[in-house]
Amino acid sequence: APVEAASPEVAPVSVTALEQEPVQLAQITSVTQLSDVLPSDWAYQALQSLVENYGCIQGYPDRTFRGNSPLTRYEFAAGLNACLDVIAQLIAQGGGAEEDLATIRRLQEEFQAELNTLRGRVDALEADVAELEANQFSTTTKLRGQVDFNIAAPINTLNSTVAGVASETSPTFNSRARLNFDTSFTGRDRLRVRLQGSSGSLPLAPFGGLATASGEGDSTLDLRVDDFFYQFPLGERVEVKLAANSLDSDEYLRDILPFGNSVADAGSPRYLDLAGSGTGVGVTFNISDSLILDAGYSADTTDSADPAVGVFAGSAQGYGASLSFIPDGFLRLSATYLHSDLGGLFTAAGGATDTYGGQVALDFGGFTVGGAIGYTTYSGGNNFSWLGGVAFNDLFLEGGQLGIYATQVPNVLGVGSYNPFLLEGYYNIPFNEFLTVTPAIIYGDVNLGGAGGGDDNTIYGVLRTTFRF
Repeated sequence: APVEAASPEVAPVSVTALEQEPVQLAQITSVTQLSDVLPSDWAYQALQSLVENYGCIQGYPDRTFRGNSPLTRYEFAAGLNACLDVIAQLIAQGGGAEEDLATIRRLQEEFQAELNTLRGRVDALEADVAELEANQFSTTTKLRGQVDFNIAAPINTLNSTVAGVASETSPTFNSRARLNFDTSFTGRDRLRVRLQGSSGSLPLAPFGGLATASGEGDSTLDLRVDDFFYQFPLGERVEVKLAANSLDSDEYLRDILPFGNSVADAGSPRYLDLAGSGTGVGVTFNISDSLILDAGYSADTTDSADPAVGVFAGSAQGYGASLSFIPDGFLRLSATYLHSDLGGLFTAAGGATDTYGGQVALDFGGFTVGGAIGYTTYSGGNNFSWLGGVAFNDLFLEGGQLGIYATQVPNVLGVGSYNPFLLEGYYNIPFNEFLTVTPAIIYGDVNLGGAGGGDDNTIYGVLRTTFRF
């Protein structure tokens, strides 16, 4: 099974240094302008009097008063000051007694500190905004990065008997660096250009053709454009993703299992990869709040750019769809269909393949149980794969996850009954928003069956370190 050289990408958490966000209140001229104030409210007459007699009631920008919500001293000071200014003018014009004016001045002085603080914060924010606008990287683009380091050591020696698969006896080290340039023109769309360099995937020799994950076989650490796509909404329920390259079928087909922090790629159902990768399109249709349809098509990038072949005439193309039921409660379900013309995935059979899969996840709050099955047919026969395990969330510390799962991955070499078995236990440790460490133990076994040669198995200890910025 391929081993991901990094944990799933997670967007950085925004942190603000302010304890309170300033609120720009709006002056109103009639109590009827407040959408959440009704004549039946007990304080309606008092609000109406303040508006009509003094014109000093303010509402929130959405024209609500939020009479049952707590307010900060800053909000109270701003509202009180508006009323006191009006009353002070009336008194100064002979509309009140001198003692009333003294009371008003005293109230103004009592809240003067809050008003000064509020004005100071607004001034500071305006200065910060001006500084950011003058020195920003781009008005539309954000730069996000991720760096991963992996150390893997075979705990026992593997002397492989599989043709083309090397034996493993020594620890290995590999790394990956990503720079994501994410651009939005409307606030709801995203244009991504990803630059990536890597020193290859973890070896895990028993898993043959799945040993290279997500196009990470490049061992030169040279930067390349690994992702290039534009994602945008069509209305309120449809989202479209147009990709110039690297659109893997497991990117437009949904994974609902809880093992996203696993070190091995086998933490997600491996049959989701069987429709290939390349130039293509993915579509997500939110049928309802809990029912989601995903579909997509991809073709080899080289074929797509060749006028003699094109997007739809190449031999390396695939498509698929999944229907997922994801409510807020206990149960999540997903059913998937994939078709691929990539006969090389099942080299003994060749030709096209069709895969049918299903996933289920049961969320018990503190832990989630998940599993998947896949059934693939091809000209030479059929193949069965499965995955199952449990993940414990927020175990020992907030954000930590302990996951244990076992899987029999699809037959990708077409050698007899060659369905590799993998068992992984990992613990994802987020030290902060920038650093995550994940130690893991991975056991792999290959049953060669009729291919001749018995079983090859080994145990790996892996330590993955991820930096995000």
